[in-house]
Amino acid sequence: MLPDLRVRQRDYLLEISRAITQELNLDTLLARILRISAEMLAGQAGLIALREEMGGWTVSASHGIPHAFLRYMDRLFSEIPVEEDPARAELPEINRLLQDLTHTASLGLLTGVGLPLIVRKQVIGVIFVFRNYPGVFSANDTALLQSFADQAAIAVHNARLYTQISHEKQRLDALLDSAADGIFILTTDHRIERCNPALMRMLNLSAEEIRGKKHHEVIRLIHPKDGQTLEQAESGGWPLTPNAVLYVEGDLARPSGVPLPVGITYAPLVNPDGVLLNIVATVRDITRFREAEELKSTFISVVSHELKTPVALIKGYVSTLRREDASWDRRIVEDSLQVIEEEADRLTELIENLLDASRLQAGALAINSSDVAIDQLAERIATRFRTQTNLHTIRVDFPADFPVILADEHRISQVISNLLSNAIKYSPQGGEIVISGQVRPNQVIICVSDQGPGIAPDDIPHVFDRFYRASNAARTTKGAGLGLYLARAVVEAHGGQIWVEPRRGDGARICFSLPRD
Repeated sequence: MLPDLRVRQRDYLLEISRAITQELNLDTLLARILRISAEMLAGQAGLIALREEMGGWTVSASHGIPHAFLRYMDRLFSEIPVEEDPARAELPEINRLLQDLTHTASLGLLTGVGLPLIVRKQVIGVIFVFRNYPGVFSANDTALLQSFADQAAIAVHNARLYTQISHEKQRLDALLDSAADGIFILTTDHRIERCNPALMRMLNLSAEEIRGKKHHEVIRLIHPKDGQTLEQAESGGWPLTPNAVLYVEGDLARPSGVPLPVGITYAPLVNPDGVLLNIVATVRDITRFREAEELKSTFISVVSHELKTPVALIKGYVSTLRREDASWDRRIVEDSLQVIEEEADRLTELIENLLDASRLQAGALAINSSDVAIDQLAERIATRFRTQTNLHTIRVDFPADFPVILADEHRISQVISNLLSNAIKYSPQGGEIVISGQVRPNQVIICVSDQGPGIAPDDIPHVFDRFYRASNAARTTKGAGLGLYLARAVVEAHGGQIWVEPRRGDGARICFSLPRD
C-alpha cells in the first residue's frame, strides 16, 4: 500500500463503520464501498460482485469499466458451478477469472486486488480493484484490508436484509390492499393497529376513523352466533395454544344502520416464547352464504310440500280403487284415474322444472333455434288450455302477418304455457284471459293478461326470483315458485326481456320480448 495513503487508514475504517449504521440502500452502499476501496488501494477501476442466496454471481456495482466488458464478465460468472462451500471453490475461481481478464485486457499493465466479503462464514461477494502497480502488502496492510472487508461485508449484509424486508413489506401491503376480505391487526390491548381498504368499505369508514380505536368500538356484532365474541373467548382463556383460531359469526353493526352478515376469524400471533404479540382478524361478508342457506331451507320446504300433496292423492286414490270390499262403478273409476293422471302430470312438471333450474344454475340450459310462428303457437296452447277450465275465456289477439322469428319453439311454448297456467291459477273467479302480440321494428312483444286480483307492488320486483311466492299466493294456490324464474331464464337466453306491468286491482299482465333478428 502506498505510504501517503497509510495516514488515511483510520478515516477509511471510520467511514465504512458509518456506512454500516447509516446507509441501507444497497446500490448507494455498494457505490460508497467501491469508492473507498479504490481510494484505499489507489486503483483506477473496480467492481463488486455479489453471490445470490441460491447461488450464482452478478456484478452489482462498478467504476471505470466499459459496459461491454461488464456484460462479458456476467456471462463468465454465470458459468461458474455452484458449490456447497463457495469460499473453497467459487471465490478462488472468481479471483482467477478476474486476474486473467485484468492481465489480458491491459496487456499486463494492470494488476488486481480481490477482497472477499464474508459474514458468519457465509460468502456474500467480492470487491475487486484494478491498479497499475504490483500488490505488495505488509502485515499491517493485510490486517487493515481484512478489517475493511469484514466491515464492508457486514454493511452489505445489513443492506440486503433491509432490502429483503422492504420487499416483503411491499408484498404484504399489496396482499392486504388487494384482499377482498376485510383484514385488521390488533395490539395486545385490543387496539386496531392496521386495517385494509376492504374493511373500510365494509364499515363505510376511513382509515383514520378505524385505526387506534378499541376493537369493541368498531367491531360490534348484533346477535352473534352461539353468543360468542372475541372478548368472551378471551375471558374463557383464548388463545390457549399458539395455533388456536377463533371464528365468530353475526351481523356487523354499521354507521348506515344496515347490518352486514359477517364471519370473523381471529388468529393469534405469538413469539417463540409463547408471548402474544398481535391478533390478526379476517372479516368475510357471508351475505351470499346466508342467502344460500335460506334458499336451501325454502327449497326443502317448497319441494317437500309440493311433492307430498300429489303423492298423497295418488296413493289415496289407488288404495281406494284397490279395496276388495267395495265395488266401484265405471264413472267413479274414471274420475279417480283422471285425478291420478293429473297428479302424475303435476309431479312430472315439478320434476322437469327442478331439472331445468339445476341446468340453468350449471349454465347448461340449451336453446335450439328454428323458425317459429308465435301467433300459431299461442293458438295451439290456448286450445289445449281451454279444456282445462270452464270459468275462463281464453282469447288470442295477434295482428295479421305477425312475423316468424328465430327461437326455440319448445322453450317459448314453456314460457307461454307457464304464463297461461298462472293466469288461470291466480284468477279463480274466472274472467277473460288474453294472449296478445305486438310488432316492433327490432322485436316482438307477447303479453298474457287476466282479470284476477293482480300482483301486489311489493311482490313485482321478486316474482321472477327462484322459489319466490307471494304470501297470499302461497296460502291459496299450489306451486314451487319456479315457473316465472325459468320463464325469465328462457327469455333472456333468447336475448329478450320479461316484465310485469303494474295493474293493481285490474288483473295481472306479464309481457316478454323476443328479438326479430
